[in-house]
Amino acid sequence: QVQLVESGGGLVQAGGSLRLSCKVSGRTFSRINMGWFRQAPGNEREFVASIFWYGDNIYYADSVKGRFTISRDNAKNTPYLQMNNLNPEDTAVYYCAADGSGRTYNHWGQGTQVTVSS
Repeated sequence: QVQLVESGGGLVQAGGSLRLSCKVSGRTFSRINMGWFRQAPGNEREFVASIFWYGDNIYYADSVKGRFTISRDNAKNTPYLQMNNLNPEDTAVYYCAADGSGRTYNHWGQGTQVTVSS
């Protein structure tokens, strides 16, 4: 059974940075696509970024392009989401997802809260 555990969320001022991590266990991490999503209160969950298992195909939502960077360390079974120049609109629960593409993934983490104060 695949398990995903996010970490790295917290409270940060506008303009600040955070790096989210997602420890993956239970499956060969190096051969599964990974994604990050977020859900703000009252909103639907939205796509943030994704990276294919071979690392060449990377996609971002327009709202985070140029500010967020998705990466993965296959040796540590961990994808990352580096978030720079955060603004209050980035406030949401951020979820890690594994084994899928687009908006459809088979496994999800429990989420980590990111709050950006103005």
